[in-house]
Amino acid sequence: MTEEKEPLNFIEHIIEDDLKENYTVNDLHFRFPPEPNGYLHIGHASSICLNFGLGLRYNAPVNLRFDDTNPAKEEQEFVDAIKKDISWLGYTWANECYASDYFQQLYDWAVQFIKEGKAYVDSQSSEAIAEQKGTPNKPGVESPFRNRSVDENLELFEQMKNGDVEEGAHVLRAKIDMTSSNMLMRDPVMYRVLHKHHHRTGTDWKIFPMYDWTHGESDYIEQVSHSFCTLEFLPHRELYDWFLDQVHEKDKLRPKQREFARRNLSHTVVSKRKLAKLVEEGIVTGWDDPRMPTISGLRRRGYTADAIRNFADSIGVGKRENLIDVTHLEYNIREDLNKKASRVMAVLDPLKVVITNYPEGKEEWLDAENNPGDEAAGSRKVPFSREIYIEKEDFREEANRKFFRLKLDGEVRLKNAYIIKAEKAIKDENGNIVEVHCTYDTDSQSGSGTEASLRKVKGTLHWVSVAHALPVEVRLYDRLFTDAAPDAHKDKDFMEFVNTNSLEVVTGYAEPSLKELEVEDTVQFQRIGYFTVDRDSTAARMVFNRTVALRDSWAKLEH
Repeated sequence: MTEEKEPLNFIEHIIEDDLKENYTVNDLHFRFPPEPNGYLHIGHASSICLNFGLGLRYNAPVNLRFDDTNPAKEEQEFVDAIKKDISWLGYTWANECYASDYFQQLYDWAVQFIKEGKAYVDSQSSEAIAEQKGTPNKPGVESPFRNRSVDENLELFEQMKNGDVEEGAHVLRAKIDMTSSNMLMRDPVMYRVLHKHHHRTGTDWKIFPMYDWTHGESDYIEQVSHSFCTLEFLPHRELYDWFLDQVHEKDKLRPKQREFARRNLSHTVVSKRKLAKLVEEGIVTGWDDPRMPTISGLRRRGYTADAIRNFADSIGVGKRENLIDVTHLEYNIREDLNKKASRVMAVLDPLKVVITNYPEGKEEWLDAENNPGDEAAGSRKVPFSREIYIEKEDFREEANRKFFRLKLDGEVRLKNAYIIKAEKAIKDENGNIVEVHCTYDTDSQSGSGTEASLRKVKGTLHWVSVAHALPVEVRLYDRLFTDAAPDAHKDKDFMEFVNTNSLEVVTGYAEPSLKELEVEDTVQFQRIGYFTVDRDSTAARMVFNRTVALRDSWAKLEH
């Protein structure tokens, strides 16, 4: 029986068709080209998985190229974060490249453009240039500087390069066609003057190339065979090709740009500008806040690289943009952690239970399996004593037959321990229950094989021994926005949909084994959800972030 192959996506079909025509496998070369002006987010993860996945599929090199052409917004911090995120996702790049590596070559080509009458220096304001570009239905108007002499253009361009002119005084424009139906072809700007420090070139350059001029030429210099971009760059393809036409030599591979659709995630935003606003206005604590859709934020929240890669693979690549429900991402992390995470016990809203017939001062260390689905995960010892904590919601004085937790005169099993029966509720002066007195069946220890231990009791509760309890700070994270598409409302600002209840901080109590965990270790708090150790943890106080609840609580709210 032959193994069925997964069908190819349309990107893979493009490559396969090229391999049948004029490409060889040795020609294949891909790239991931982030701009270092922010942290990578879940949308970038799809592009990372696509490009690096193609590299693995075809055993072809994949470059990591930083499109660092805007010193006003780019920082080394973002470069370092991007490299860390890609490595954490499990990918290795063939070459670490920077658009700034090519500044001299780009400049030399631009000078050649001027000499060949294909570029000119425009001394108008950006507003005037935008006005003269016309509209999709109205042709543009040529700049009054479009026919400057070659010598004058060269002299002005040299002044721009040397920083002898102010920002905004001049730009270099390609001379293409001001009547083109594609507005991007109406003499696009190639260079602007910026007197700003660049994170790699310092103050060596006073002119910086625009993205459209840099992108295709960088692909060409690196001999990238296929340049995959998101769908908004489809109108740019004509310009990408025009710029390549001017420099392409016949004996060199000519890059090909093709586009795929973005996959937007519900209940969040992925615009770097909007993410930066959340950081700047203190809505979140930083780019790696666990509520952020950044890869570093997801990692801090407890998401695994496998879960993110599986998510990216499952949504695939398409030609039409769509909104992916965040529940699909949450499904992937639940599936992954269900296999990997150890089960432990923690109580987040404690109610003390006193087992009155359990000897005072006695303690037992009971066996508890770490993961019922993974025998190799082994077991651990959990302390048991006369006083324990259970969740407050797990006890009611009176309840109907469908309540399978602890109620007066009712029995439940304590996970890995004994069957207990509630005898009395102790209340404070306001009538609030502060303590429950129970008795335990001395012969009912889990796994002991006694007749009592095999007795069927419908409810099983998690618990923590009071004497051994480890106080923990627990951060209950929820969705950052109340609306599925917060930035899709033309008449409203996306900030209006910020979920003011996206973080609740509680003090809980956990079994002492959690002391052994390290930052970014993830466990399942039984019956509650998956939690990961945050980097804010100290020896005196551990901090846990909720990665995801065991079930989707939003589904109940939305139906």
